[in-house]
Amino acid sequence: MLNVALPKGRLGERVYAMFDRAGFSCPQLLENTRKLIFENEECAVRYFWVKPSDVAIYVERGAADIGVAGKDILLEYTPDVYELLDLKTGRCKMAVAAPVGFRDDPRRTLRVATKFTNIARDYYLKMGREIDIVHLNGSIEIAPILGLTDVIVDIVETGKTLKENNLEVTQDIVPISARLIANKSGYKFKNSEIMRLVAGLSEQLSKGEAE
Repeated sequence: MLNVALPKGRLGERVYAMFDRAGFSCPQLLENTRKLIFENEECAVRYFWVKPSDVAIYVERGAADIGVAGKDILLEYTPDVYELLDLKTGRCKMAVAAPVGFRDDPRRTLRVATKFTNIARDYYLKMGREIDIVHLNGSIEIAPILGLTDVIVDIVETGKTLKENNLEVTQDIVPISARLIANKSGYKFKNSEIMRLVAGLSEQLSKGEAE
């Protein structure tokens, strides 16, 4: 069995459609059920749904041979996995946002609210900018509005939430999309199955079928 960790939600459903077209079908996955693990012995594949931020952990630890994780997760937690393919779906960007009209004063320590502390720290370190990171897990857009921080570092998809809260993107950090990742041991011992999947996905991507 090829064990596959998929992120719960719309991204996982889109990615499964790509896996299905690549020959790794498991119709049970689409049933309205609370089950989390699904197998298709004929295709020798086992899928399971997990929280998006946990996919890389399941793959790194070997519970899954392969999985699909956002580039943001890979950059933030740097799991010891192989990144095999950009699936070109779930596309957005990591960016700095601030209240409209905000002007950074380099003489002051910049206060940054974010869930992605490592990404933010690395970004500003490369700029040589002194920062104070406030780690938040909820809706971080409120932090600069209430004066808790000057800016935020977060994923931006449409920018609608920022606009509704009088914030705007001031700097793009890195583009984000879903990536196919593999456990290093699984990649070695199940290489033929994994490469067959990669080939099937790559063919779809070349035809623009990812979205």
